Parts: sequence; structure tokens; C-alpha cells
Amino acid sequence: MPLKVMTLNILMGGEERMPQLLALIARENPDVLALQECLGWEDGERLGQVAAALNLPATEAHVRLGTARPRSSGRRYHVAVVSRLPLRSSRDHANPHFIGHCLLECELETGAEPLTVFVAHFDSHHETLRFVEARYLRSLLEPKVFGERAFLLAGDLNSLSRADPYPVDFADRVRRGRVDKYGHPPRFDVIDDLEGFGWRDTLRLKPTSPRWVTAHRQRDGGEAVDFRTDYLFASPALARRLLGAEVVEVGTASDHHALTATFTGV
Repeated sequence: MPLKVMTLNILMGGEERMPQLLALIARENPDVLALQECLGWEDGERLGQVAAALNLPATEAHVRLGTARPRSSGRRYHVAVVSRLPLRSSRDHANPHFIGHCLLECELETGAEPLTVFVAHFDSHHETLRFVEARYLRSLLEPKVFGERAFLLAGDLNSLSRADPYPVDFADRVRRGRVDKYGHPPRFDVIDDLEGFGWRDTLRLKPTSPRWVTAHRQRDGGEAVDFRTDYLFASPALARRLLGAEVVEVGTASDHHALTATFTGV
């Protein structure tokens, strides 16, 4: 039976945009939903609204909030998962020595071998910090098991892939756009490392439309630049079940577009 996964950065808790976000989630109707920037969601109210939009009870069997460590501003950029597949277990990774916000690890019941999902929101400031997070994720995975079982990495990785169709003058555009967090010239270390370990980028592996941009940025009067920082990565065994992946435009519901991937036989 097909399994649809969606990831979306909802932008600063999404409070004033919840009707739009809920309509989007209900329309896309994913089986597994990964969310980032769930600021102020500790009381469970908005997480419950998301579960209701998918006709799911807001119980530990179907929803989990990954509690992020506070940033210097005091804000906690939580992540969340909402799943039709029952959640066997979950674990928050938020050690400030390794993690910028939170890495939520969940094991989902499939009726056969479990599916392990990592929901991530990598550091937004510097590629070196994000590379530490990628290496921490690598430390959680035994290569042989990773090669044989179903693992999914979903989220806003704040990182760039050299496989995306950036223009030949991309480095100059990033500089003119006054975007510094990827480096000058832009670095691709994090995605290179993930793919070097064996993660497969579902959007590059089997796109179902030409859309690939998930973040359109224009800062301080600089030039507008298109990026993709949102990903659904699959382990080799899971990637073999991929039917297709696509970027879903969200309008004004967020400053990130959503990304979906559909698998069979999960």
C-alpha cells in the first residue's frame, strides 16, 4: 500500500497562518508528516489541530513533538511528526554540542520491519555547524543496518545540493542577494556527506514535476535568489520503493514550500 510522506517548515510556529496550514495538510493528506519551526507548540493545541486535519487522534501513538534546545533568543524551534503508522518509540536529540535545534528520531510500525524517521531542522547559521549535525546523525546509524532497512530523513536541512539546477552564476547571485549562511562561494558539504553515507535524495531520484525550489529569498534589498533547503532522504532499501517526489507550493502559508515523497510496499 502506498505511503505518502510530507515535510514542511511552517515558519515561526505558524499561529496566524494555521487555517492555511491546516487546509494544505488536509488537502495533501500525508501518511507521515514532518514539521519544523513548531514554536510555542508545547501545549499540544496546534499539534492536535494538525492531527485532526488528518483525522487522527492526538495521542502518543500518532503524534510526537521533538523538544528543541533554546537558542540565544530563548526561542525553541521544535520539530514534530504526525503519523498514521503507529509510533513505536521516539527520541529527542538536542545536545548543544552537536545539534542546533532538535533531531527527532521515531520508529514507526509498518506491520513488517519498522520504518525509522529522522525529523531534522539543521542550524541556520553556518555550514560547518550543519556538518557537525550531519556527522552526529551518521553516528546514530550502523552502516550495514542502514543499507538493509527503511530509514527516512525529513526536514529543513538549511543546506544546498550540488545536484539541483542552480545557474552557472549562482555564487555571484548569492553574494548579490546578501545571503551568507551557505558561504562564499556556497558550500555543499552537508548534502555531499549525507549522500556519501548512502542517503538518496528522493526529489532528484524520481521527480514527478520540474519544480525544485523550496525557498525564495530576498534580503535587505538584495537580489532575489531561489534555493532548495528542504529534503526527503531515503535509505537505499527504502529508495527502491520510491514512486515519486515533488515540491508542493504553499502560497502564503509559509516561507518554505512543502516536499512530498510516495513509497510503495512500506
